[in-house]
Amino acid sequence: MIDLGTFCKRRARFLKELGGTAAVIPAAPLVTHHADCEYPFRQNSDFWYLTGFDEPDAVALFLPHRPVGERFVLFVHPKESGIEIWSGSRWGTEGAVNHFGADIAHPLSELPKLLGQYLSGSEGIAFRVGKHRKLQMMVLDFWADQLEKLQRSGSAPVTLKAPCPILHQMRLFKEPEELDRLRVAGRISAEAHEIAREVACPGMNERQLQAIIEQYFLENGARGPAYSSIVAGGDNACVLHYTANNSVLRDGDLLLIDAGCSLDDYYNGDVTRTFPVNGRFSGEQLALYEIVLAAQKVAVSSVCPGQNAEKVHNAAVRVLVEGLLHLGLLQGSVESVIEQGAYRHIYMHRTGHWLGLDVHDVGAYRLGEYPVELQPGMVLTVEPGLYISDRLPVPDGQPLIEERWKGIGIRVEDDVAVTDEGHEVLTSAAATAVSDLQKKG
Repeated sequence: MIDLGTFCKRRARFLKELGGTAAVIPAAPLVTHHADCEYPFRQNSDFWYLTGFDEPDAVALFLPHRPVGERFVLFVHPKESGIEIWSGSRWGTEGAVNHFGADIAHPLSELPKLLGQYLSGSEGIAFRVGKHRKLQMMVLDFWADQLEKLQRSGSAPVTLKAPCPILHQMRLFKEPEELDRLRVAGRISAEAHEIAREVACPGMNERQLQAIIEQYFLENGARGPAYSSIVAGGDNACVLHYTANNSVLRDGDLLLIDAGCSLDDYYNGDVTRTFPVNGRFSGEQLALYEIVLAAQKVAVSSVCPGQNAEKVHNAAVRVLVEGLLHLGLLQGSVESVIEQGAYRHIYMHRTGHWLGLDVHDVGAYRLGEYPVELQPGMVLTVEPGLYISDRLPVPDGQPLIEERWKGIGIRVEDDVAVTDEGHEVLTSAAATAVSDLQKKG
């Protein structure tokens, strides 16, 4: 787990970045699944990043305009034995101060009365509008009231802005402790893939492998899957977010598994591997798999400081297009196919995304016209793929797809950290080499 001192350092930096602006950061609420049953609680990543507090409905105030000792205020559910017997122990206000480092803590019920007092005197308010309706009304009512008084008082928090630009820039660069947690998440995720590959065989149901993977996550200390696991045999792999996971694995098909774990402190793995169910590639499967693997290796090798995610994507696309031209699945020159996007019926997604507390983690990819340069501490996935089906129309001028290629879906995905020297693959424990994926004999 991340040390509580790390949260304290983050808060100090956040307060400095806020200047004279006060920030209101809410925790996530419980979400109803059906009737009076709720989904398992998942904390808001921004709130967690600054507090490490893992209870619903709390509100954190960051008040750089207040004296030292009054700058981090938490409103939390109080301890209440009648409720805790049903839903588990709470930290309460005392725990919020003594364990989580709040300067001051109040019961959540006091927020309407005290919010304005704490925000008064700030130059502005940082609050994400559109996500928390009840809290939003409190913030906006206070803000509107202060603007009404501005003519008489001469001072008021005249700006309302989102805290996201500050927080998400902070979260884009992983601290050493975060990289350690992402290594753990990557290792557990990769090991689960290896176990699934070892036991997979024709006649199994996709859901059986999902159960094996997610059991391994839980047995090794993870909270559970980081996202809905994809276990897609045959043509199911050509549906990018296939999660039904209820088909029987057929002899001769490929199996695509996209699954990663989430740790107790919410750091995630995100891994995809594709292999033959029976341990033997057909000629068409092997030809396409080798193209994807080559594209992934080239893309991973291009991850380094000074590079950018766009160039990583373009490196993968060029290898994919060259391979598809060689196989006759595309026609024309490499440059014309890429320029026209004439490959997108076969490869229709980007090659990766930021990874961290969110699977699709926060952080800009472009600043205006310019792509964001990769720097040490950033973590991204690299995941090219090919999906051969008739779900999307073939672009004008491109060859129709022969039946022998259809139903083959392939993706290879690793989690990659940018380092001073270049990069580190966090999920290398899951095999990708053809020789490892094919069964001997």
